[in-house]
Amino acid sequence: MTPDIDVVIPTLNAARHLPRTLAALTGGHELRLSVTVSDGGSRDDTRTIARAGGAGVVEAEPGRGGQLATGAAAGSAPWLLFLHADTTLSDGWAHVARAFMTETNLSRAGYFRLRYDSADRRARRIERLANWRSRALGLPYGDQGLLIARAFYQQIGGYHPLPLMEDVDFVRRIGRRRLVALEADAVTSARRYESDGWLARPARNLACLGLYFAGLPPRHIRRLYGS
Repeated sequence: MTPDIDVVIPTLNAARHLPRTLAALTGGHELRLSVTVSDGGSRDDTRTIARAGGAGVVEAEPGRGGQLATGAAAGSAPWLLFLHADTTLSDGWAHVARAFMTETNLSRAGYFRLRYDSADRRARRIERLANWRSRALGLPYGDQGLLIARAFYQQIGGYHPLPLMEDVDFVRRIGRRRLVALEADAVTSARRYESDGWLARPARNLACLGLYFAGLPPRHIRRLYGS
């Protein structure tokens, strides 16, 4: 039976977070999912964990844009859900997704509300800013997930093989008026903020975004973004 949604998860050494991400997709709903992990050359147990969790695995050149495109091309479901390996969807996400898929104009895409897996009060401030940015500017990032009809995805050219800013490039082609905030959380790892600093990391992200809009190629911006 054809799945309702092809879930595409790009990975690179994602063994730490992937089990929780996969587990949150299963059970408690009637959506038929096919999960594809698009791996960019992991050296840990990522691929083994993916297969044990019921996901298919495809190999791609490292670089999230290309990995997302490769993963999308591996399936045939009418809907696509793009999800980062360190992002866990909250309870009830499938009900919200099904309502969106049933009621929406097919030329729209849905993204989830960002939340970090940290009790730090500074995380709440970053979340509020990110969710405002998504609504007001039409710039949800990849760690918020993206639900889109396959036909619409193909119509606007899919993900481009960019090493960074693939999410910004893609949602700009979707357009702010065709992006819909979904009433469920995408709970994302706060690792970068905890290691880089709750002020330094957002400042670096903003600098990367500014350089991208100024026309600097993403391969150069990647050096500033870090690993």
